[in-house]
Order: sequence, then structure tokens, then C-alpha cells
Amino acid sequence: MKTAVVHEWLVTYAGSERVCEQMLLLYPQADLFSLVNFLPEDLRFFIQHRAVHTSFLQNLPLAHKHFRSYLPLMPLAIEQFDLTPYDLVLSSHHAVAKGVLTRADQLHISYVHTPVRYAWDLQQQYLQGAGLKQGLGRMVVQMVLHYLRLWDVAAANRVDHFVANSRYVARRIWKTYRRRATVIYPPVAIARFHPHAKREDFYLTLSRFVPYKRVDLVVEAFTRLGLPLVVIGDGPDWSRVCSLAGPNIQLLGHQPDAVVEDYMQRCKAFVFAAAEDFGITLVEAQAAGAPVIAFGRGGAAETVIPGKTGLLFPEQTVESLVNAVEIYASGAYSFHPEVLRQHAEQFAPERFRSQLSRLIEQKWTAFQRKDDLEY
Repeated sequence: MKTAVVHEWLVTYAGSERVCEQMLLLYPQADLFSLVNFLPEDLRFFIQHRAVHTSFLQNLPLAHKHFRSYLPLMPLAIEQFDLTPYDLVLSSHHAVAKGVLTRADQLHISYVHTPVRYAWDLQQQYLQGAGLKQGLGRMVVQMVLHYLRLWDVAAANRVDHFVANSRYVARRIWKTYRRRATVIYPPVAIARFHPHAKREDFYLTLSRFVPYKRVDLVVEAFTRLGLPLVVIGDGPDWSRVCSLAGPNIQLLGHQPDAVVEDYMQRCKAFVFAAAEDFGITLVEAQAAGAPVIAFGRGGAAETVIPGKTGLLFPEQTVESLVNAVEIYASGAYSFHPEVLRQHAEQFAPERFRSQLSRLIEQKWTAFQRKDDLEY
């Protein structure tokens, strides 16, 4: 099979890029397509330093720093990729990647990290976070998002088979596109972490400071509790989060991987308040031997075992989180690092490659037979 891998944009090495990396390891001869490629040299290892086919967005003014501002052009840009030479197309999708154009004799499998959040269920949060509460600016953005939703649904029909990164996302795919998806959990680099038998007396949270991540909720809860909390991350909500932090809160900003690993391996527990699609950091914490205290919605409900690898709080409120931390601090449950590590190992990259490879082989065999339109 001549294979193409399509990724939205190459600017960093995060969760969706780890999926792209595993796809390229499965198909080392595949060609790689991305709307833009601004990877620094020290991050090009995960694409094996290969050439990248980019779109016209690559050369637009200020694209290097503000390529996301060209969102209205992204559907057009993704449709300009010439994929005619390929038998198999694998897209890694969270915005527009699944919208590439393919023929009836090409198999397109799309791994979906999420349907476009800011166009669907997080539209209101996106508008508020951008300061668009009213006026012409809000109306223009609403029109763009409306157009993006129409295109997004139409583009779903170009995919032969969807793969979701969690059952939560599979439900969102059904809600948005009325298409079923196979669930394959994303790869987590658990080998980075080595659990310490003795945990230190501080809690940890790690996140980008954007509204839906609810770092503010965690900081406000721990300010009320007076317990030591280390916060790693930065983003647009930095000033607001800082204003909520009491003297027991230590805000470290963005930190390199080595520092993150160190804090993960020493913290008393890892705290997370977002409704995440999957939540790689929750699995990383467990791989590091840290019990997880998380909002019990989204991926957390699939990766945290209550009472065994952590606790889930039922409501996305300060009071609900405070109650969960107090239960944890009371010692009502015993958490063992080796149990947490064993649970995390089921999300290893080797498992991801095995499951994805098996699914692709099954779908390709059915596709070649051409006797079953449900590939």
C-alpha cells in the first residue's frame, strides 16, 4: 500500500503528534502532509526528519506565529493536497485533517482526537475566552464557525472509517456526524516515568491555561483548602489564575519534560478538573505512581479506576473538588504505586501500534473485496 499520513499542523510535540509519530513508525515509507510545518529542529525527531508536504498557508504573512488565525482558509487548504498516488490515507484529526479529498478506490481511515471543539460544544466558551461577548466581531466569528460546522459535517462523508481516542469522543463523533467509530486509546510515553515509593507532601496540576481546562477551579479549591499545590503550565488565563492563588500555591509556568517528570514522580496526588477528550497527563501521572483526583467526565472516567488508581469528583465545581481532596487526604483509600503503574502500562505505544495495525489490516482486506460497503 502506498500510504499518506495527514496531520493538521506541525509546530510542537504533544498528544496528537504522538499519534502521528506512531502512524509513521507503522508506515515508515509513508508521505507526510500538514497544513504548516514550523517544527524546530530539535523536535523533528518524531517525524524521522522526513520531508513534509505543506499547504499554501505555510507562506502566508505571519503564519509562523499566527497560523491559527487562518482558520477560515483551512478547509480550502486541506482540500488542495494531491493524494491521487496513494492507496491508503491516514488522517490525524482535531480540526480539518479528515477533509482531504480521496477517490472511491482509496481507503481513508481517520483517527479523531476530537470533533472541532470550538465549532461545536465549546463554541460559547471559545467566544467568551476570546472576549467576543457582543458586537460585530462576535457576529463575524459566529458566521465563520457556522460555515465550519457545515463543512465539517460534509467532510465526514469523505472518511471510510473513524477511529476515536476514547469512548467519550466516539459518542461525540456519533452526535456530530452520526458515524460509528472504533475506540483505540492514544499512545502514552509511560517509559519516561519511574514511580517513587514515597510521595512528598504536595499536590500537582499540569495544564495549558485556557478556559475549558479549569485550572482556575483547581487553584481556587486549593487556596480554600490551604494545602500545598504546584501548578505547571501557562496560557491566556495566566493573569486570572494568578489572581486566585493563595500563598500555598506555587506557579511554575511552562517547564521542560525533565522537570514535569520529576514533579509527577514525587507529588502526593495529581489533580485535574477538565472534561478532557482522553487526558494523556492523567495516564502519565498514574505511570509515575501518582494517584489522580479528576473530574469524572470525559476520558478520566475511562482511565482512572475510582478507589484503586484515584478518585473522581462528580461536579465541575470548587465544592466538589474540595470534598474529593478531603476524602483523599483522610486516608480512606490506599493507593499503591505498582498498581497505578500496572494500570498505566495498558496505554503504552506498543499497544497502540498493534491495535491500529490490526484495524487497518482488517479494513484494507474488506476494502479490497469490495463486497461490503461497511469497511
